[in-house]
Amino acid sequence: MSFLNRVSEVVVVSMATGTVVAGTILLGLGAGFADPSAPTATVAVARPLKGVADFSSIADTGARSRALFTEAAKVITDPRCMNCHPANRTPTQGNDMHTHVPFIDAGASGIGERGIMCTSCHRSENTPLAGSRLRSIPGATPWLLAPASMSWQGLTLGGICRQLKDPARNGNRTMAKILEHLATDHLVGWAWHPGEGRRPAPGTQQEFGALVAAWIDTGAECPE
Repeated sequence: MSFLNRVSEVVVVSMATGTVVAGTILLGLGAGFADPSAPTATVAVARPLKGVADFSSIADTGARSRALFTEAAKVITDPRCMNCHPANRTPTQGNDMHTHVPFIDAGASGIGERGIMCTSCHRSENTPLAGSRLRSIPGATPWLLAPASMSWQGLTLGGICRQLKDPARNGNRTMAKILEHLATDHLVGWAWHPGEGRRPAPGTQQEFGALVAAWIDTGAECPE
């Protein structure tokens, strides 16, 4: 049976109690909340990041800077981050970064402009589910896509690095503002607290911020 005709889960929120339960609906024409072919939720396993000190033996400053960025990029290229930095205005989801189901056109606003809105399902915090294989719906404030100029999917590490440094494509941020955003922003921090059933980004936001700071301090060199 094709995906279009499979039975999948949808979320039903009780308006009276706010309790989230799972229901089922026969999918048609590609509508639905989760791809049934996607793997079921797995236990979240923390993956480490190297610390800044691990790169101190690299004598060449430029080479050390590039190595620091490559380590920090383990977070940047993780699905928890990449899913909201898609190549177009449609988010992806899951560790395999499949197209978001149901289909979302986030538009210039980043929150949906035609059809379903992001906030139709995503709240200000993660929403646990009862009786659902999804386990939880991710949420944070504000829940939205990165601007189109900040698309990362499809870029090399060097391409992402150069985009981060380019005020025309990074929201007109200085490097100090880039560091502040990556090291302290609440939505960025969601990647380490993604809700039940999702694998968090590597390391911690503090460790990630330290790597980004060291990368900037060594000249913010980019890989090829």
